[in-house]
Amino acid sequence: MTSSSSLRRGLADTLARGGRLSDPAWRAAVEAVPRELFLGEAVFRPDGARWVPVHREQLGEEEWLRLAYSDTTWVTQVDGIGAEHATGVLAGQPTSSSTLPSLVLRMFELADVRAGDKVLEIGTGTGYSTAIACHRLGDEAVHSVEYDADVAVAAARHLREAGHRPHLVVGDGLRGHQEGADYDTVIATCAVRTIPPSWLWQLRDGGSIVTTLGGWMLASGLIRLTLDEEGVARGHFTGDTVSYMLARPHERPPRPTFYPHPGTTRSTRVDPALLDDWTAHFVAQLAAPSAELIRTAEGVALIDAASGSQAWTEPDTGGWTVHQDGPLRLWDVIEEALTLWQREGAPDQTSFGMTATEWHQTVWLGSPDGPRWRLPT
Repeated sequence: MTSSSSLRRGLADTLARGGRLSDPAWRAAVEAVPRELFLGEAVFRPDGARWVPVHREQLGEEEWLRLAYSDTTWVTQVDGIGAEHATGVLAGQPTSSSTLPSLVLRMFELADVRAGDKVLEIGTGTGYSTAIACHRLGDEAVHSVEYDADVAVAAARHLREAGHRPHLVVGDGLRGHQEGADYDTVIATCAVRTIPPSWLWQLRDGGSIVTTLGGWMLASGLIRLTLDEEGVARGHFTGDTVSYMLARPHERPPRPTFYPHPGTTRSTRVDPALLDDWTAHFVAQLAAPSAELIRTAEGVALIDAASGSQAWTEPDTGGWTVHQDGPLRLWDVIEEALTLWQREGAPDQTSFGMTATEWHQTVWLGSPDGPRWRLPT
């Protein structure tokens, strides 16, 4: 039977070949931390739009270990129900997971975490990424906040079993953890719609924030921000096509029922299929941050949670027609933003940056003086 230690070395080799593991200290952490311990006794496997619980006992030890050391995100909770407690297949939304190891290491290396740094992790999750940080930095240097009390209890138990006792907090990670400040870096394993002011307040001058900027359209962009002495954080998006679950306080409200009201009708200037592009999807979300995007058999539909406004497209002879209803003309603002982006050459996300203060946050294209969009407050 293949041992856990040999599979950890194999995972480290895989990450190194993929360019995700260049620092020997991080490699040592990957080779030391037993990921199977943090998965507990069950995970969910996707089956279309449903989630199937898979138990360690059901798979057998060797297959379970191979599952643990694949570079895969494993969902551990759906709609608040842990995989080990699920009595059957679930149809719902993932609410906790064990992030794929390559992304865990990408976040740490992007943050340029060094020995002697103090880290605030937002989202303890299973505790695997927390254990990786503890191995690299020492338990005293790691502070981690988890929103879900049940998830936090399990993570604390797994960390103790792995021999680590970092500073663990149950609470809203968007408030940070003032008692441990000032931090050298804040790393979020959840997405946020805006940078919480508390993260800026609790970061030392010159410190960094690594997070994914997400939203209600489920578009995403990974970014590293650096805080200057005046309290302004700036940075460029990396272009990585990665995403995290939204922080629970930033999650979408219940979606209004969609009825295809005719509203006002016109021809579109932008093909709705453009929204399949990673960066175009992100630009659309910047333009209409309180809207959700639904793929339909005939194109796309947009529903604004705040105002009830909607837009939907359907094919027309030689092009597309859009119908818009409500106080906001959702397709108009998205089309305007996408047209601007195309006029600039349709660059990828690395051409976008962000400026964040506690009062005002914008994403910009090219430079802070270029086209920009204000983030929701």
